[in-house]
Amino acid sequence: MDQLKQLNERIIRRVNVNLEEFDFNTEDFVRNSLEYDKMLEFYAFYGITSQHPIYFHFKNSNIAGSYFLGKCYVGRSAIYKSDVRGDELKRMGDTIRYKKDVPLVEDEMITIRDSLLYKTLVHSNSHNLESPEQFGIHNTIAAHYVNIHGTTLEGCFLGPFATVDLMNLHSCIVGEFSYVQAGELFHRKIDPGTVWIRSKNFEFKYKFNKEVLDNFVGVNSSYQPRGIIYDFVKEREQDYEKLFDVVNLEPIKAPNSSAVNRYALIQGKTQIGENVLISQRAFLDNAVMGNGSNAQENTYIIHSNLAGLCITAHGGKIIHADIGLETFVGFNCFLNGKPNARIEIGEGCIIMPHTIIDPHTPLKIPDEHLVWGFIGSEEDVENNTLSLDALAEIRDTLRMGKMVFTGNGSVFIDAFRRRISQILLANGALFNNGENRGHAQDDQNISFNTIQPYRTGERKGLYPSIRINP
Repeated sequence: MDQLKQLNERIIRRVNVNLEEFDFNTEDFVRNSLEYDKMLEFYAFYGITSQHPIYFHFKNSNIAGSYFLGKCYVGRSAIYKSDVRGDELKRMGDTIRYKKDVPLVEDEMITIRDSLLYKTLVHSNSHNLESPEQFGIHNTIAAHYVNIHGTTLEGCFLGPFATVDLMNLHSCIVGEFSYVQAGELFHRKIDPGTVWIRSKNFEFKYKFNKEVLDNFVGVNSSYQPRGIIYDFVKEREQDYEKLFDVVNLEPIKAPNSSAVNRYALIQGKTQIGENVLISQRAFLDNAVMGNGSNAQENTYIIHSNLAGLCITAHGGKIIHADIGLETFVGFNCFLNGKPNARIEIGEGCIIMPHTIIDPHTPLKIPDEHLVWGFIGSEEDVENNTLSLDALAEIRDTLRMGKMVFTGNGSVFIDAFRRRISQILLANGALFNNGENRGHAQDDQNISFNTIQPYRTGERKGLYPSIRINP
């Protein structure tokens, strides 16, 4: 156990050096978060399919309860109950477009060094032109339920329920429940509850009211999370842990074109349509998944209906809601309907990442609307939604409450719709007659293999160094 504690001390020091200018000390977070007994108890597991390149290398690390797919290297790191998903890593011969095509000379690999990822999702789709063969996370600490999506990180701290998406960060702090997709950032501190999307043609920015944010996702002095969303996830965590106690489970009934991951939890009278993807650590209870819909990692769909071709992005939570055709529910959204206060989302809507909808009476969002921020009443619907047609007319600046949009609205909508189309295609939602095969088809035949840590001796708590080749 001493070596495991020394490992975490080394991570603390490396991250603190990078964040020294902010006078930010990660020591309290690490020491109050790690559950050393469970770091001994949980096995790690990796998936093998014929569709993905295989290379796993774990060295001087603890990887308790974590899942790996694709090409991954973990060195001198603690990866606790995290998802490291490399199924979208670029391959040798692929190109990155920058004025002229930049070819990859080898397969891209996820490389995690001197970092602590705590219940974190890592999903590869790197846009780093400087190192296209490496998806890197170095000298970084990610707190509870962070999403790292297509992002290179060096010397950063990400607060609970934060999301960083398709960008690169260097020596940055991202506050709790913030979503950032803003290119490359150096030595920046992002306030809690900030939703920030920036490109050369537009910028969207929203910041949650502090009192509202604290109610749903707050933190104490050592950055441990609290609040309604954290309690919601925590209450259901033990249900997931039961999946790790059994090696072989009865497969969930689903059409041949759909995939339900072995580490997804399916309860109640859940119905699964054609071309549906249910990822690991998804939680479905009395859910209806229409054709071509998906429930990505760490999503919850409870007493809800998804009409079809719906995307529930990583960490999205949909409770007592009816979601219209081709609607996107973004990262870490919390759509918290009630039995007597259902949420109805119209067709073709874009629910921005980190949106909270928490009504006490039935609430309806019309078709083809952009939705953001906090909505608890019909008045909030007026202030925090906008028709896509109206947004498309914007060419300068729009201010609605705490939201500011600048730039070209039609370009913003087109960019979102392109990404939604790419996600549906990649997830196999458009599979037909053997064409447009995606994750929902490729993930049907994953075999899972487990690794366990040393239980005694001087390396107690560390996993054996191991390299797994094809």
